[in-house]
Amino acid sequence: MMVFDRFADEYDRWFDENERVYQAEISALRRMIPPVERAIEVGVGTGRFALPLGVRLGVEPSRAMAKVAQRRGLQVCQSLGEELPFAAGMFECVLLVTVICFVADPLRLLREARRVLTPGGVLVNGFIDRDSALGRVYEAHKAENKFYQEARFYSSEQVAAIMRQAGFNQLEAAQTILGLPSEGRDFDMVKTGFGEGAFVALRGRR
Repeated sequence: MMVFDRFADEYDRWFDENERVYQAEISALRRMIPPVERAIEVGVGTGRFALPLGVRLGVEPSRAMAKVAQRRGLQVCQSLGEELPFAAGMFECVLLVTVICFVADPLRLLREARRVLTPGGVLVNGFIDRDSALGRVYEAHKAENKFYQEARFYSSEQVAAIMRQAGFNQLEAAQTILGLPSEGRDFDMVKTGFGEGAFVALRGRR
């Protein structure tokens, strides 16, 4: 948590410096988010995903990150995703983006997300696939990255298994960042499923 509080602005600049990757991730997530009125992003960070995806409410444990999101016009509650301060069944959609790799107990996080969903509501879980080309680079060099030093990356199969264990079904996925961005190919295409892309948006229904 301390690293995100200390370096919130540096974290936020990454999205400007990697615009093409960022927009590809937005596109993959957008495919998975249904038209809903009551949505929340858990681990909203600086608001880089919530705003373009039409989500206006977020939860964020880092005070510095939450302040940046609030300046962007988001309503943010400072809290942990594993202990959401909301009644059961309040939301039609819960969005998570690169959150699962930072929590000690992902099953608890996903069960809490399911608790606050309406029956038939959806979880959209965006993450870096450990087994992808870029995921392997992240894993190999995470000790050199202040933000990812403590991260635990998962494969798509592992994330799908945890989502099912948490009670989600009807899983569907979109993927992007095909190969390495440095290879100069159409890496930002969005495709159905997982197994090729570094960034996966996996949707499950309560």
